[in-house]
Amino acid sequence: MKFSEEQVKEIVALKENLIEQIDTHQESIEKLEKNIAVLDSFLIGSSFTKASQLKTKTVVQNEPKIIEKPIENSIPIKRGNDGKIIANAYITPEQVSIILDNDIEISVETPPFKSFFLDRIIGEMKKKDTVEAENGKIQKESVIDYIINKNGSDIREIIIKNYRQKERVNELINTAGWSLTRMLENINK
Repeated sequence: MKFSEEQVKEIVALKENLIEQIDTHQESIEKLEKNIAVLDSFLIGSSFTKASQLKTKTVVQNEPKIIEKPIENSIPIKRGNDGKIIANAYITPEQVSIILDNDIEISVETPPFKSFFLDRIIGEMKKKDTVEAENGKIQKESVIDYIINKNGSDIREIIIKNYRQKERVNELINTAGWSLTRMLENINK
C-alpha cells in the first residue's frame, strides 16, 4: 500500500503530536509522583515512631561529611534537562533537608543560588514570617531560616527550618531543583 505525500505528512504530524502528548503527560506524572512523595513524608512525619525505630542516621567522618538517610523517606530532586537525580529532600515536621548527590560540586557563589533561591524564595517567606512575628501571630523562633552545610565552598546540604506551612514544601523543593539545575548549567558553560 502506497501513501501519497500528503498522507505521509499527516502521519508524521500525528506522530509528532503523539510524542508531544507523551512528553506532557510524563511531566505531569512526575509532578504527581513528587506530590505523592511529599504527602507520604508528611504522613510518615505525623505518625508516632519510637526513637529506637528511627532509621535515619548521620555519620560524620572528618571532611567531607558523609550523610546517610533512608532512601524510602526521600524525595528525589532531578535535573531538569535529563532527569538525573542531583539531590534528595528529607522532610520532618521541623525542617526540610536537601542533600546534594556526592557527585554534584557547586559553589554557594554560583548563580542563581543566592539571588533566586535564598534571597527571593526563602527571603520572601522570611519577610512574611517576620511581619507575622511582629504582629504577634507567630513567635520569633518560628520564623523560617536556613543553614548551608558546605565542604569547602561546595554545597553539601541545605537545611530549611521552620517552614511551618505544608504548602511551602513543594515550592522549596521545586525551586531548589530549578536553582540547582541552572547552577549546574552555569558551571558547565
